[in-house]
Amino acid sequence: MLNFYPGPSKVYPEIRTYLSDAYDEGILGAPHRGEQFVQLSRATVGLLKRKINIPEDYYIFFTSGATECWEILIQSLTKHKSYHIYNGSFGEKWFDYAKKLRPNAEGLAFDLNEPMPVEQLKIGSDTELICFTQNETSNGTQVSATSILNLHNRYRDTLIAVDATSSMAGLNLKFIKADIWFASVQKCFGLPAGLGILVCSPRAIFRAKQMAERGHYNSLVSMYEKMLNYQTTHTPNVLGIYLLRRVLEDRPFVKALDQELVDRSQNLYEFFSQFQDIQLLVENEEVRSRTVIALQATERLVDDIKKRALHHNIRLGNGYGPWLRNTFRIANFPAILDEEFEELKRFFLHYYA
Repeated sequence: MLNFYPGPSKVYPEIRTYLSDAYDEGILGAPHRGEQFVQLSRATVGLLKRKINIPEDYYIFFTSGATECWEILIQSLTKHKSYHIYNGSFGEKWFDYAKKLRPNAEGLAFDLNEPMPVEQLKIGSDTELICFTQNETSNGTQVSATSILNLHNRYRDTLIAVDATSSMAGLNLKFIKADIWFASVQKCFGLPAGLGILVCSPRAIFRAKQMAERGHYNSLVSMYEKMLNYQTTHTPNVLGIYLLRRVLEDRPFVKALDQELVDRSQNLYEFFSQFQDIQLLVENEEVRSRTVIALQATERLVDDIKKRALHHNIRLGNGYGPWLRNTFRIANFPAILDEEFEELKRFFLHYYA
């Protein structure tokens, strides 16, 4: 089965070997307060910083996934309100979740064909956290490095948090331009679901210490204190962390992966532009995602394409949110091989023959 679903997506084939190694090395039953886990945690943090260009003075934490990070950040870094900028379902869900914890949270929606409207933002000085999704999985858009830089320059005194679930470990993100980044590993990391990576700047940790919120097992200040010894506040996904370490050891540096994904996405956008009955959902090239390609057609055609693809052992991604029925999505993640995309192209050429 060729898997182009945008998460959980294809895992690296080496995972089979890593799982066997984990059993043989005794990591599956290792105490999470023991030296074996501490060494694993320390090594994994070091590899994350080295392989995907996380600044040395930033802190890294392990969570259950990106959704948990929404909760951690709102409860541990805001007393009053956060401000959410979004153009798709996942950014909006983060905003909705924030309002449940902090009813004063504010948000601004923008069109999927427009860049993030940094110059139009009116964010008050009482806002403690600015939140946005760098790569919106639901509609195949992205916020450019230039927009992130402009936001960083305009609101230097406010913490900025970025959901990078569909881009971290695939694109060469400029972590220094925001205080918090987070992702789940079932996309560009090429791993099974069930592990999240939370990256925090020294400034974010300083704010967490100031708030000193300790009412939850995943309170950020408690997580920070435990991670000083490379431990977690709770029993972590030890196997997930082990697999993450092994994948990072064997993968190229993110700069090389970034170039591969950018080139391949351009090729895919050009390929799908030739079909009259299928349109690129995102018309503006500037804001198209490099890791999730969203394609639009009639509901009937979308349904037929997905069924025929599945018959040929090709799994395409469903649409999501407002685009559920009239779009399908294709993951462009590092674990998916070029030859698999060539087979995907052959399917579409045959479909329209």
